[in-house]
Amino acid sequence: MTTQRWQSTEAWHELLAGLGELEQTFLAGDRAVEGEAAVVDGYRMLTTCLGVGLDTYLYAEPSRPAFIDTVNPFRRDRRWGGDNTDAWYSYAPIDPRRSYLVSGNRGDSVYFSLTVYNEPAPGAWSDRVVGVVNDADLQIDEVGHFELLLAPERPADWTGPFIELADDAAVAFTRDYQADPLTGRRVTWKIEALEAPDPIVRSDEATATALRSTLTWLRTMTAIVPTRLGERVDGDRLELGHNSAQVANEFADPYQVPDFNFGWSASDACYSFGSYDLGPDEALVVTHRPPDCRFWNINIWNQFMAGQTATDGRTSVNMTTAKPNSDGTVTVVIARDLLDHPNAISTLDQPRGSLAFRWFLVDAVPGRPEVRLVKRGEVPTDLG
Repeated sequence: MTTQRWQSTEAWHELLAGLGELEQTFLAGDRAVEGEAAVVDGYRMLTTCLGVGLDTYLYAEPSRPAFIDTVNPFRRDRRWGGDNTDAWYSYAPIDPRRSYLVSGNRGDSVYFSLTVYNEPAPGAWSDRVVGVVNDADLQIDEVGHFELLLAPERPADWTGPFIELADDAAVAFTRDYQADPLTGRRVTWKIEALEAPDPIVRSDEATATALRSTLTWLRTMTAIVPTRLGERVDGDRLELGHNSAQVANEFADPYQVPDFNFGWSASDACYSFGSYDLGPDEALVVTHRPPDCRFWNINIWNQFMAGQTATDGRTSVNMTTAKPNSDGTVTVVIARDLLDHPNAISTLDQPRGSLAFRWFLVDAVPGRPEVRLVKRGEVPTDLG
């Protein structure tokens, strides 16, 4: 009797073996993390990304698409990859040969968009934005309803917002930013394939490809995280590089996301990243001048580019919740617990981690945020 050799069985064992190897990215080598919390965060990152990867590849049905949350400010299993407490992100797989009607309602969103990304190979991260439509491009009616079309070519009778699908288009990815996620109504998204759906066939070959794609995707994620935290410097200051903060308790120069992208980055955003290293009696006083923009926020992350849920504590502020100084600048106070300042945020007692600013639809790239490391007793308690 001959035993059947299933491709999916081989791919499943490759996925299990690969998961066992991936923990070494944060347990050993030059990116090994320190401390119990960081190790635990590493395993949470792996399980979170496994869930997102299986949603993306194993359970995807491009002819029967649905938007699935990849980032959710209230789900602990969707904190990863540069999340924040103000936004929902969702994903739908698409077939570039098909046409899709996307519709929804803006709710209380202060900024939302849909971006189509390519996929160079199965499981490979996107390296190109196929097209993007944000809320300023949409025709939104008096009750907040909108529609847009994704298709290989624009139909003669369609005059609304449109993204032309290139041959390698694979992902429709949404962003929804709220002034207050605790009270705001999120954007409702619906996607409908306009052609008849394919038969549902769960083949051995397709399942094997999906499992291998998930592992490829996970390996790319662990090539990025854990991030290296800046080294703390006491006394003389060091000059910063142009791309990342090499010194703890500093931010790097902000930058505009270029046309070339890696992964699901936002092409209409500016970012500035840094890291913190705080003792129990220390705090950071961060001041920046917000540019004219649709939305900005500052978030605290761990080394795996993941934050806390919106209900865990005040770990971020945005352009609505932060109160400005009299000169238009904004000062944010960061400490291991929540201090007495209108714009105070907390690391939830974590001594080391990452910091992230983002600005959407800016009129100009903002200047680098200024940072002062001070003792708790030197922290301002009111606006400047």
